[in-house]
Amino acid sequence: MKNLKDEIKELLQEPELPDEEFRLKVKQALGAPPSPLSYEKFLEWKDEDTLAEWVDGEIVMTSPASKRDQEVSGFLYELLKIYVRNRDLGEIIQAPFQMKLENSGREPDLMFVAKKHLNRLESNFLDGPADLVIEIISPESIGRDRGEKFYEYERAQIPEYWLIDPETKRAEFYAFNKEKIYTLVLGGSEGEFNSNILPDFWLDVSWLWQQPLPSPLQTIAEITGIDLSFVEKFEQALRKK
Repeated sequence: MKNLKDEIKELLQEPELPDEEFRLKVKQALGAPPSPLSYEKFLEWKDEDTLAEWVDGEIVMTSPASKRDQEVSGFLYELLKIYVRNRDLGEIIQAPFQMKLENSGREPDLMFVAKKHLNRLESNFLDGPADLVIEIISPESIGRDRGEKFYEYERAQIPEYWLIDPETKRAEFYAFNKEKIYTLVLGGSEGEFNSNILPDFWLDVSWLWQQPLPSPLQTIAEITGIDLSFVEKFEQALRKK
């Protein structure tokens, strides 16, 4: 009898299998319950190794992130974690962690929850919108990130939405205008973005494309105006055996 790993391996080897058909077969192989499915049942079914989101009672399978996507996500997570924790602004949460909106349960790559909204945090999901959502775009996710999620996050009144595309080296930063509609604040491969949600935080977009990525500590020093030599000495001390 085939085990789960063998079934999925066979699916991955099928030539030119349409995305929707592939996702359906993976769901079947994973033993996904029939639709429509309540969010509570979805959370019972989903484990931390299963890449899936919940939309209008349906399970939507997602693909693993590339190494570069993970590196960019990790850099932003470390950078924002240091900044948010030391400013006592709230929490930075990295995937996998669900964000429950009105008709969907999404799993953003990164999200910031402000201190005043920490009561929305449950043990295994955020019950309501985050204050900032960051999605790292991949060829597989581009349609969802620019389409469905864009409008879901706008309707949910998430004040800032960052879209980072390591493949094309383009970033887009959206914030609300007076009518509570997303407006592009900055887009492109370079420039300086100043966040309205994270007080005094700014980001040099070109940092995201550097290889290797810059040191989060040195980047924080630049953002906050700390003498870089202090951070360099600290990092040198850490590297000593």
